[in-house]
Amino acid sequence: MAKEWAKSFYKSKAWQDCREGYIQSVHGLCERCLEKDKHVPGKIVHHKEILTPENINNPDITLNWDLLEYVCQDCHNREHHGSGEGIVREGLMFDENGQIVEITKK
Repeated sequence: MAKEWAKSFYKSKAWQDCREGYIQSVHGLCERCLEKDKHVPGKIVHHKEILTPENINNPDITLNWDLLEYVCQDCHNREHHGSGEGIVREGLMFDENGQIVEITKK
């Protein structure tokens, strides 16, 4: 979920157009998985440079394709949460929609 200060950026036409164009340019595949010869659909356009309240309005950072990467949910979780395959902290993980959910024991 986007932080409050970033919500207007993520809803902007500039971001939506940039995001869609970038996804098309990488053929909808996770760039990290593709480096391992795996063809996995991407899910999240990841900013390589962390967005902050100070740089959110700088298109050289937010809309720069050189600073974007299309990744699947697992790769995004590893980037932000370590190698725990989506585990956020004890008892919690990200689901396929990127929402935090409780881990259910089978």
